Amino acid sequence: MRKSERHQVILEEVHLHNRVLLTDLAGILNVSMDTVRRDVKELDELSRLRKVHGGAVSNGFNIYTDQSGEIFQQDSKVRIAKKGISLLKDGDVILISGGSTNLELAKLIPAKMNLTIFTPSLPMAIELINNMSPRHEVYLIGGKLSKESQLVTGGESINSLSDITADICFLGTGYIDYSKGITETDWEIAQMKRAMIKASKRLVALTISKKLNTVNRYKICDINTLHALVTELEPDADLLRPYHDNGVELI
Repeated sequence: MRKSERHQVILEEVHLHNRVLLTDLAGILNVSMDTVRRDVKELDELSRLRKVHGGAVSNGFNIYTDQSGEIFQQDSKVRIAKKGISLLKDGDVILISGGSTNLELAKLIPAKMNLTIFTPSLPMAIELINNMSPRHEVYLIGGKLSKESQLVTGGESINSLSDITADICFLGTGYIDYSKGITETDWEIAQMKRAMIKASKRLVALTISKKLNTVNRYKICDINTLHALVTELEPDADLLRPYHDNGVELI
C-alpha cells in the first residue's frame, strides 16, 4: 500500500472513531509500528490530525463545535441529535458523555425544558454552559481528567455516579457491534462509561451508521443493555436489523 493510501485510511479511522491507537492502525494497514508512527507524525505536521501518546485524535475531537471547522459527517450527526432530543421529557435528569454527536445534541436541548444534566466531559460541560437556559442545571462530575479524551475518569468520579439515578444516559460510542456490544480503546474510559450506565434508568446511543459493527478492546456492555439506538438511518434499514433482533429500540 502506498503512503498516500495509508494516510487516507488513517484519516478515515480517526474521523470515524475520533481517537485511534497506533497498534490498531498498524493492524488495519498491516505495517510495522515504526511505519504507522511515521505516518501519524507526518499527518500531524500537516495539521490533518493530532498526534497523542500511543495514537492520534481528530482535529475536531472534544473541541466544542463553535470553535471547530472539522466535524465528520456533521449533517448526519445533526439529524441524529434531532431524533435524540425527542426522547427528552420535562424534569429529566440526564447523564451525557462526550463525543461530536452528543455535542450536537447539547446544542439543540430546548431552553423551555426543566432539566438537570450531569457530564464527565469537559468539552460537553462547556457546550452545555454556552447553551444553558435558566431552566437547566449543569453539573461537571469531578475526578481525574484525561488529557487525550478530556473526560473525567477514576474512582472519585465513579463514586460520585453511585449517588445519581439518571432518567436517561446518552452514551458516546466509538465502537458498537450487535454481537460484541459497546467497546472502547481505553480501560479507564470504559469503567467510567460502565458507571454511567449503572447510574441510569435508560441507555441511549447516538451514532452514525459507519460506526456500526466495529469492535475494540474493552467491553462496556452487551448490546441488549442498550434501550435505544439512534442513527441517521430509517429504523427499518437492513443494517439495523440485527440490533432490533437483540431487543434494541431503533429511532
